[in-house]
Amino acid sequence: MNALIDLDDVQARASSTWMFREAAEAADVVARQFAANRDVLAALAADLRRRPPPFVATCARGSSDHAATYAKALIETQLGVVTASVSPSIGSVYGVQQQLRGALFIAISQSGKSPDLLRNTEAARDAGARVVALVNVVDSPLAALADVVVPLHAGPERSVAATKSYLASLSAILQLAALWSEDAALLDALDRLPDAMRAARECDWSPAQAGLVRAHNLFVLGRGLGLGAAQEAALKFKETCGLHAEAYSSAEVKHGPMALVGPGFPVLILAQPDETEAGTLALADEFRARGAQVWLASRDAEADLPVAGAPHPACAPLLLVQSFYRMVNALSLARGHDPDRPPHLNKVTETL
Repeated sequence: MNALIDLDDVQARASSTWMFREAAEAADVVARQFAANRDVLAALAADLRRRPPPFVATCARGSSDHAATYAKALIETQLGVVTASVSPSIGSVYGVQQQLRGALFIAISQSGKSPDLLRNTEAARDAGARVVALVNVVDSPLAALADVVVPLHAGPERSVAATKSYLASLSAILQLAALWSEDAALLDALDRLPDAMRAARECDWSPAQAGLVRAHNLFVLGRGLGLGAAQEAALKFKETCGLHAEAYSSAEVKHGPMALVGPGFPVLILAQPDETEAGTLALADEFRARGAQVWLASRDAEADLPVAGAPHPACAPLLLVQSFYRMVNALSLARGHDPDRPPHLNKVTETL
């Protein structure tokens, strides 16, 4: 870890990073995206109801793959359609043709340029899948391969650490699921989501920032719709803060990893406000009883970190991540890092 920086100086400089400014744009990005994409997604949703796919396959890497984790949970809970992540390496490295006829194939990428993603998307199209590309660059090679292009409308993103483009990926998935399912409560929640994201932006997570300045490892826990948020948080800890973090389901962590959780072990818990919530809160209590250093983000009155009210449980992951981004940006500076320029990383990662 680099030499620690005075926390007052950190707070003064936190708003000057690209990561801070771009994350702050996310609510406006989502509102713009919902308006711009409604017609194309409504047409896609109508076609999916006419010709239901036997299953959904997602293909992505990095933050985009965390959005795919959210897509899996959302599509399976809202529509009952089995959704699985396809490893890009199956086609690009192993050269195996997947059985995808009739499937909905969702490729998620900011740049739309990674060779392995392109190869797998082309193979999915050739195999008879219906290909949908969620992409921020609409004239990218990935967009050219898709039957339906869903622009993220995030605009340019200069920080290496993706923020608004990640949240825009989640909101695009959310709008598609709402239109596909025709769920009235979820459709109504779309209109209220941008304001909820603005409220989430103001949630004070500084206790976690202060507690993690000298940390070396931590767990980030979520479950169901919130697992992708935990994965995204763990990645951002690593790339912007040089802090080793591992994401687990709050159920899966009991199958071995929780043996590491003892006195002083840091755990960030993102509670999803749905059927998984009670079990997650119980786990937080168990870890506290062991002496672990727990930060619980929850609507629970005894939570350590406040959360914005979600207009629908499916919106909660976007709000949790929005609050998290502001905290982790400041934590990066407090640990002597530059959140916009992580070492050894580039904005566009092209894997084979």
